[in-house]
Amino acid sequence: MQPQSAFGPGFVWGVATSAYQIEGAVSEDGRSPSIWDTFCRVPGAVDGGDTGDVACDHYHRWPEDVELMRRLGVDAYRFSVAWPRVIPDGSGEVNPRGLAFYDRLVDALLEAGIRPFVTLYHWDLPQALQDRGGWPSRETALRFAEYAAVVAAALGDRVTDWTTLNEPLCSSWIGHLEGRMAPGWTDLTAAVRASCHLHLGHGLAVQAIRAAARSAPSVGIVNNLSTCEPATGSDEDHAATRRMDGHVNRWWLDPVMGRGYPEDMVEVYGVDLPIREGDLETIAAPLDYLGLNYYFRQIVADDPTGPAPYARQVPVPGAPVTGMDWEVNADGLERLLLRLTREYGAGRLYVTENGSAWPDAVGPDGTVDDPERAAYLEDHIAACARAVRQGAPLAGYFAWSLLDNFEWAYGYDKRFGLVHVDYATQARTVKTSGHRYAALIRDHRRAPVV
Repeated sequence: MQPQSAFGPGFVWGVATSAYQIEGAVSEDGRSPSIWDTFCRVPGAVDGGDTGDVACDHYHRWPEDVELMRRLGVDAYRFSVAWPRVIPDGSGEVNPRGLAFYDRLVDALLEAGIRPFVTLYHWDLPQALQDRGGWPSRETALRFAEYAAVVAAALGDRVTDWTTLNEPLCSSWIGHLEGRMAPGWTDLTAAVRASCHLHLGHGLAVQAIRAAARSAPSVGIVNNLSTCEPATGSDEDHAATRRMDGHVNRWWLDPVMGRGYPEDMVEVYGVDLPIREGDLETIAAPLDYLGLNYYFRQIVADDPTGPAPYARQVPVPGAPVTGMDWEVNADGLERLLLRLTREYGAGRLYVTENGSAWPDAVGPDGTVDDPERAAYLEDHIAACARAVRQGAPLAGYFAWSLLDNFEWAYGYDKRFGLVHVDYATQARTVKTSGHRYAALIRDHRRAPVV
């Protein structure tokens, strides 16, 4: 039987990275420290005491990485711009050497036939702005809009696809409530304020991009979402699941889709929102797409003595898990794509990140065989196809990640890449999963659409 595909000829096949995880060169060409440079210096904050100082040295090796993408046959590359490289103080003077790096990268991508998808914020806030209050301060949202305008004016004659924020949940909840990411705070009030100002910055940045970009931009936001299911049939676990869904899904979707903040979660947090007149309208600026980062579902139990939302994720006995101890559950991706379609009325969707970490090993012949990651890709792309056949307006899929990289508080131990990186030599080796992804792309392009 001839292979068939659910994805039309305009479907975008891509790979994704982020600036702090791969660039290195943290003190070159005028770049200032970010909150992650600072957080990495906190004893015990990052496994192994690792930092992003060198990472994958992408700042110097980007031509090789563009060639890798060309060889894989991807249509698009989703990358982030480092705010402290472009505006070192967070506001004011623009660093032309920092902008020039992204200018060269965009030109090279286009020459290779690869469409650039630019993310403006992937967690690397300039430390100078953190010193003035960070995301709990309204000023940071205003400065973010100024930065967005600068980047859009510089690249917007060639870049049409823009993301304002990547995973604001992580910036707010994990960075300000749980303390496991920069800036490492454990303050519910600060976390809620940060979430609102991230949303405000997003809305202002949407306006700034559309005003500054010279070609008609497509603008969206990227959220990491999880399906939530109760651990038992108890009333307590069902209520906890509703709270967890509010914490990880509705809090991030409802405001940008014009519904305001979920009232039940405002009550759960018990924090006065720093929302002024007109903010909710700004936050709900019309979007061209929603981006979904998906890694795992959450099985939820009541946790009345824990932190907000007074619910916790529990493991699934016997379920397959990745090297991050995250359950492999491709059905959750299908369900989320359909929820965004049916409940939120999304007109265009991208899976902007999806991938898995495994304990990769380099074989005696120098190859890296990672059948688990290859199977993960196949299963999750199949879940995307099922969602499309049920009406989800999915326009593209981006594998996380192109390269093994600095995995935040996990340091360099967790490898997500389709391409293996030897951090001692910076040698790149395409893994079995990278070759498999390239084959999947070719197969879907050639197959009739049904």
